[in-house]
Amino acid sequence: MGLNCVFCNLELEPEQQILLSNKYCMFLQLKEADQQERKQLNGAGLIVPIKHRRTVFDLTNEEWNATYTLLQEVKKLIDVRYHPDGYNLGWNCETIGGQHIMHAHFHVIPRYKEEPFAGKGIRYLFKSKHKKVNINK
Repeated sequence: MGLNCVFCNLELEPEQQILLSNKYCMFLQLKEADQQERKQLNGAGLIVPIKHRRTVFDLTNEEWNATYTLLQEVKKLIDVRYHPDGYNLGWNCETIGGQHIMHAHFHVIPRYKEEPFAGKGIRYLFKSKHKKVNINK
């Protein structure tokens, strides 16, 4: 646990709030005004283990199960509040995998049919005809 970890020290990011939690994890979301200012999709948030774990691979069985349980509650909350048309869910692991905060966090991103990238999915760039990605460098 680092003194600069925004998930271990929630006061470092005052715009985030805990909406739901259980014994092992919490669902964090930016306050709605901050979501709009940062141009995030309405309702997007993170499920984060309470204890510092670097990546999802470091979660205990209890934390993994608690994440699943909390995800079900989060979906119900987002469905009622925001009425999304779909979801993207995902973990980024390590810097090369896109992780910028080295405390495991599970992205819960509601998606809406009127948004510009509706229907594209999380692997859109890999499937795009306009951008070929060479994974065999």
